[in-house]
Amino acid sequence: QVQLVESGGGLVQAGDSLRLSCAASGRTFSIYVVGWFRQAPGKERDFVAAVNWDGTKINYLASLKGRFTISRDNAKNTVYLQMNSLKPEDTAVYYCAATDYSTAAISDTRTYQYWGQGTQVTVSS
Repeated sequence: QVQLVESGGGLVQAGDSLRLSCAASGRTFSIYVVGWFRQAPGKERDFVAAVNWDGTKINYLASLKGRFTISRDNAKNTVYLQMNSLKPEDTAVYYCAATDYSTAAISDTRTYQYWGQGTQVTVSS
């Protein structure tokens, strides 16, 4: 089992930055990829970004590339999501997720076995 805990959310103004953290514990040696997703009220949970645990591959939702950056610190078993130039439409609950399956379907929520509890990000205009 892998446990994930997100932190770093909050209320910010448009144009501000936030860094979310996803701390993993448990069988972290088995993790293949960690992804970030977000879910706005009344909408589906959408892919944001993902990184292989060894850092060899990074993927982003195309519309977010350039504003959001995913990174990982394996020594701390933590994956980060740096979000810059935030917009009101970025308001959502942000979740990190992990899978220990070797897969190319990293943007599909069904790929991930382990999920954190989520952290709220609210961007005011």
